[in-house]
Amino acid sequence: MIQLINRLATHETNFSSRLTRLVSWSADSDDSVQQTVKNILNDVRLNGDHALLTYTQQFDRFETASSETIHVSPERIDTALNAISPEQRHSLEAAAERIRLFHQKQVQKSWHYEELNGTRLGQQVRPLDSVGVYVPGGKAAYPSSVLMNVIPAKVAGVQQVTMVSPAMNGEVNDMVLAAAAISGVDDVCLVGGAQAVAALAYGTQSIAKVDKIVGPGNVYVAAAKREVFGVVGIDMIAGPSEILIICDGKTPADWIAMDLFSQAEHDEQAQAILISDDEAFLAQVEASIERLLPTMEREEIIRKSLADRGALILVNDLDEAIALSNQIAPEHLELSIDDPNAVLPKIKHAGAIFSGRYTPEAFGDYCAGPNHVLPTSGTARFSSPLGVYDFQKRSSVIHCSEQGADELARVASVLARGESLTAHARSAEYRLNDSKSSQ
Repeated sequence: MIQLINRLATHETNFSSRLTRLVSWSADSDDSVQQTVKNILNDVRLNGDHALLTYTQQFDRFETASSETIHVSPERIDTALNAISPEQRHSLEAAAERIRLFHQKQVQKSWHYEELNGTRLGQQVRPLDSVGVYVPGGKAAYPSSVLMNVIPAKVAGVQQVTMVSPAMNGEVNDMVLAAAAISGVDDVCLVGGAQAVAALAYGTQSIAKVDKIVGPGNVYVAAAKREVFGVVGIDMIAGPSEILIICDGKTPADWIAMDLFSQAEHDEQAQAILISDDEAFLAQVEASIERLLPTMEREEIIRKSLADRGALILVNDLDEAIALSNQIAPEHLELSIDDPNAVLPKIKHAGAIFSGRYTPEAFGDYCAGPNHVLPTSGTARFSSPLGVYDFQKRSSVIHCSEQGADELARVASVLARGESLTAHARSAEYRLNDSKSSQ
């Protein structure tokens, strides 16, 4: 019998090495991809629209692409909004409202405080001026990606949001355009790939340069984002989707199997892991996987994902399960146990935590409200979900009174001279009260 998913147990002598191999993933693309991307970026940077349109015709077979036709008109967007079914429109609007309400809680405000001597210190918070949102196209349609990337930017106060998405033969999905309308996109451009990233990063005659680029894409898009970082900001270099489920064996096995499938169906490199201290339950889930897998539309993708990177892991107890989860630092963590609130303080590293048996990760992907753009490949150890704070920047504000300047000058002078930076020291010393009286 062919094993559908890897089986591991923490008591096995080779557990650590097997787990390390299973969860390891490198964001590095091969040299040919890197070189291709560098060539495209440089071409668009130097030749603007001419290069952008040439690549759009070559890769997307958009033969009529021109500086005018790559921009989707407001009328076309309105047509798409009216073309989708009432159920689809209602779902998009309901999801958008929940996403907007959640992200409004994240807005940071400017603040300051005043010292007794009259010196004021604070922080000024301002939105970015412009953001580019990359939305995958082709056969796939990801209206949820539009909502999750655009709405936080708009809540933050970003005035110009440009959405780019490849359109094979010039066609774009109506739900994607409807999501753009609902979320408040200012300009929709039918371009994709590394050339779209280049247009956003450097600007062309028809696409304005942005301050930050966000959104998922293929290996070429990821490589391009990595290359332009520093010219513009980026959200993250995302790896394959991941789910880790901790279950005490009391959730129906079919539910857990389908939750594992929900990530495995993204692509062959996606990772789905179940951890439990109930060996019999792991066997039940494996049986559910075997029975349900043939019913899935993306069976082959799920099958390869589970075989290559999926796992059912037996642990000794819940504490060991939590420790293992913190070690892996998953993108999505489901706590399918009796009292998830009791263990929540012990969870140190996870992109998003789905608490309880009735909270599948799929809710987070679409409509729960929190962002579905999450750190992957263990980066939840040091990074966070996309949010309003990614579209705001902070400036320190310092205002010294005459008395405050005298006090700070005495400290700054000593420290500056200790670093042999005498211009710094003398600049500070000019603000000393006794210095001013002698001038």
